[in-house]
Amino acid sequence: MSPRPRTVSDARILAATARMISRVGPGRLTLADVGGEVGLAPATLLQRFGSKRGLLLALVEQSVASIAQHFSAVRGAHTGALDAVVAAASAMAEHVRTPEELANNLAFFQLDLSDPDFHHLALEHSRRVRAGYVALLDDAIATGELAACDTAALASALQAVAAGSLLNWAIHRDGSVGAWVRADLATLLAPYRRSPNDVTTPPRRRRDRASR
Repeated sequence: MSPRPRTVSDARILAATARMISRVGPGRLTLADVGGEVGLAPATLLQRFGSKRGLLLALVEQSVASIAQHFSAVRGAHTGALDAVVAAASAMAEHVRTPEELANNLAFFQLDLSDPDFHHLALEHSRRVRAGYVALLDDAIATGELAACDTAALASALQAVAAGSLLNWAIHRDGSVGAWVRADLATLLAPYRRSPNDVTTPPRRRRDRASR
């Protein structure tokens, strides 16, 4: 006898989990909260994911697995590589509507730092995101949009500015979060941008990794 087909996909369940984390944070999240979003009993979620922790790990694993597709989609949607860089770096801001939602999502960071399994996934997520930025920045250099530079170092700065900009917006609450992040990213990238009339190529900037 073949197993009964699943009426609700894992993808829908994980999307509901992400929404509920934005509303209540990972600490207060329950399987009943998620089940209520998708019309499943908590026991069904327990059977499928093993525990609340298993559900949260599955959510992070999905996020890690989707990074390459995300960067590919962003690049395909933009003519310029630098526009794609800004779109990719500000993507998280597009899903944050209030400082409270940001606080609930940042609570997940405590798991990333304190739980070895979550930290392993967080580290892999960060490495893949940085690699995505490097690929876009290399593309921007090849197309003449960006001056030659240490793209690995600039990608690291992109990660830092994007994350820090979210925090600044949550504190100052001036304008939309997306506009705030994009403005900070534009400031970071401005010294590296090349105008169409710029025929000179600045020397490649190098960074001493041993000093970090």
